[in-house]
Amino acid sequence: MKQQLFEMFGSANDLSLEVIITRLTVATVIACFIFLSYRLSHDGSIYSKKFNVSLVVLTIITTTVMIVIGNNLAMSLGMVGALSIVRFRTAIKDSRDTVYIFWTIVVGICCGAGDYLVASAGSVFVFAVMLVFGRIRNDNRMLLIVRTARINEERIEALIFQHYAIKAVLRVKNTTEKDVEFIYELSRKLVDKKRKQGNSITDEVYAIGNIEYFNIVMQNDDISS
Repeated sequence: MKQQLFEMFGSANDLSLEVIITRLTVATVIACFIFLSYRLSHDGSIYSKKFNVSLVVLTIITTTVMIVIGNNLAMSLGMVGALSIVRFRTAIKDSRDTVYIFWTIVVGICCGAGDYLVASAGSVFVFAVMLVFGRIRNDNRMLLIVRTARINEERIEALIFQHYAIKAVLRVKNTTEKDVEFIYELSRKLVDKKRKQGNSITDEVYAIGNIEYFNIVMQNDDISS
C-alpha cells in the first residue's frame, strides 16, 4: 500500500535532458507559427508587439509546467493550488486575443506531454482558419452627434432624413429648455458613399445657425487609429 501511494504521488516522470530539450524546441517552433499568425491577422493600431511576444513565451512556459507536472499527481494538485491565487486583470480588447491565448496553452500542454502530432496538426488547422477569417472586421458604425438650439429641432431632423433617409437611426435625443442633442447611428459605408458623391452635410448643418457642435465619431469593437 505504501509503495502504491509513493508511485501515485511520487515522481513518475524522469525525463532525459534530450527529451526535455526536444519538447521545448517543438513548442518554440509552433510558437513561432502562432507569432506569425497573430501578425498576419492583426494590422494597424490593433497589433501589439508585446502581446505577440507574450504568446510565444506563454507557449514555452506552459510546456515547461507540463514537463514538471508529468504524471505526478501531487505536483499537479500543488500547481493548481498555486495558480488559483493568481489574478489576471489585463483587459482583452480584441476577442481574437482570447483565441490565441487558448491556442498557446493547448500547444504547451500537448508539447509538454509529448503529443507533437496533435500540437502540430491542430496548429496547422487553426493557422489556416485564422489566415482566412482572421482579417474579418465588423462594419464600423459612425455616430453623428449634433447639438443645437431647440428652434432648429425640426430642421435638423429634416436635413438628416434628406441625406440618409431611414438609414440614419436615431439612438438618442436629449433636450433641455433651450438646446437639443441628436445622436444618429450610421454605417461607415454610407458615410463614405456620401463623401465620395460630394454631398457634405457639415456645411448645410452649420448653415442653419445656432449649432453648438457637429461631430462624427467612429464606434467599433477594435481599437481604432
